[in-house]
Amino acid sequence: MTSIKDPKNILVVGGCGYIGSHMVKHLMAMGHRVVVADNLSTGNRDAVPEEVLVEVDIADEPALDRLFAREGIDAVLHFASFIQVGESVTAPAKYYENNVSATLTLLKAMVRAGVFRFIFSSTAAVYGTPVRVPIDEDHPKAPINPYGHSKWMVEQILRDLDRAYGLRSVSLRYFNAAGADPKGALGERHEPETHLIPLILQAASGRRPSITVYGEDYDTPDGTCIRDYIHVEDLAKAHVCALDYLLAGRPTAAFNLGNGHGFSVREVIKAAEEVCGHAIPVAYGERREGDPARLVADSCLAYKVLGWTPERGDLQTIVADAWRWEQQWPWRKEIEP
Repeated sequence: MTSIKDPKNILVVGGCGYIGSHMVKHLMAMGHRVVVADNLSTGNRDAVPEEVLVEVDIADEPALDRLFAREGIDAVLHFASFIQVGESVTAPAKYYENNVSATLTLLKAMVRAGVFRFIFSSTAAVYGTPVRVPIDEDHPKAPINPYGHSKWMVEQILRDLDRAYGLRSVSLRYFNAAGADPKGALGERHEPETHLIPLILQAASGRRPSITVYGEDYDTPDGTCIRDYIHVEDLAKAHVCALDYLLAGRPTAAFNLGNGHGFSVREVIKAAEEVCGHAIPVAYGERREGDPARLVADSCLAYKVLGWTPERGDLQTIVADAWRWEQQWPWRKEIEP
């Protein structure tokens, strides 16, 4: 961990979102000075302390220049991406504009300000349909949707900016982010929600009539898709390790973040029923186009190079933390079935 005796000024872009807000909590607890840049288009103002929030759009060059001139930033962590795969297919321009163009605007502002450390929230979607499982960092990059394309484009831009300007970066390729703050202070608030575990728990709490299982005939032991779920707290700790890595002068790199083993949809539903203590209504639908049977990470490189190890990788722990959040949050809007 970065020493509290040597605090840094850290800009967290998209810090009012799900993963970003957990990151802010960790950095502040470590003694760093945090500035959150968020346009609040999808983030939640109350997810971070009001005094650290700067409401700004990273597509606004003059605003970014003013922010960097004022704050003396040492490193930037970037979480401000659109993440809905289905929407990226129907609205690709929106994804390329925000995920690629606005990110490039941010990166150019960093270079102008002399800020050369950048941690990028990437995704396993850069790999596309896997040709081998578990997936390591050398797996072919063949994204199958605009969301994955946009993330892979940024990773390639980062390599070029390193060669041209010395902007060093770490791209962290998440598999399935899940869970919530163990104390119930933070959790997922996506609208609409698309992630499996919160959808299951919404069905468990009665805010949704059922959870839909898309496809029962995959080549897996129980016929449902298998995914690698990584606790959001472990993701935040991986970013701290990546920050340490860059502060130590290490080179640009990319790492997978996952637990290294997967759980099927049916296994996740069963775990949720055990945590909640009752049956959860299930509906069944057809396969969704582009859903691979298995997506499981090989995260050995992150273990070896970053010194990172997941600490909350047990499925029961992930679901229990998410259930605590589902029970505690005073939801303001009714979820549509």
